[in-house]
Amino acid sequence: ILERDDFTKRMKAGTEVALHELLYPAMQAYDSVKINADVEIGGTDQKFNMLAARDLARHMHLPEQDVITLPLLRGLDGVHKMSKSLDNHIGITEAPNIMFGKIMSIPDALIDEYYNLCTDTDPSASSGQAPRMAKLELGAIIVDMYHQKGDGAKARAEFERVFSHKGKPSDIPTAKIKMQNVDLVDLLVTTKLAKSKGDARRLIEQGGVKIDDIKQTDSDAVIDLSSPRLVQVGPRKFMRVQS
Repeated sequence: ILERDDFTKRMKAGTEVALHELLYPAMQAYDSVKINADVEIGGTDQKFNMLAARDLARHMHLPEQDVITLPLLRGLDGVHKMSKSLDNHIGITEAPNIMFGKIMSIPDALIDEYYNLCTDTDPSASSGQAPRMAKLELGAIIVDMYHQKGDGAKARAEFERVFSHKGKPSDIPTAKIKMQNVDLVDLLVTTKLAKSKGDARRLIEQGGVKIDDIKQTDSDAVIDLSSPRLVQVGPRKFMRVQS
């Protein structure tokens, strides 16, 4: 473990290596040995830990498990591996329209990668196509995989209706708020259209919030909910709200 390249470089540079960083691969290796694993499958970022299990098995005079590594899927940011904690993920239990919309937002450079790692479709199927068309087909394929057959075509039609023809989603959720007048920031947080008050202010300041199709620029605004209001955050999030 101490011979690991990044640990060696850090120690030579005088940068501390925390104890948990040494214990993690040791404990993962012991996991593998304890269950008598024949094969261990993981992302390329786990290669070192899985090879440590082979070392440990050898020291314990046990058969070494086979190791299979798989490429990491980059998330919606196009840089880091897909991760819920980085909020760059596509959840396999998300609604078809949400899933499809997220797929349409992946960087063009990742199209072949997603075809290759997420589907059984030959990545060359997207070659020669305009990126938007390739993503439309990719989105339909992936939605069908995790939902019912045909849901991909429906999600594609809905996406094109909303984003190409500037329409509104046909299944906008509704929410009831106890107060008739509510701060815009609180409204976004209460309806979960924003993660926090800070996130809500950022969305407003960036011009990503609309009430009844009118862009909101004042994070101190108070919204009258005596009649139904259509709240939109970004291109994909809609909600009808009333007190």
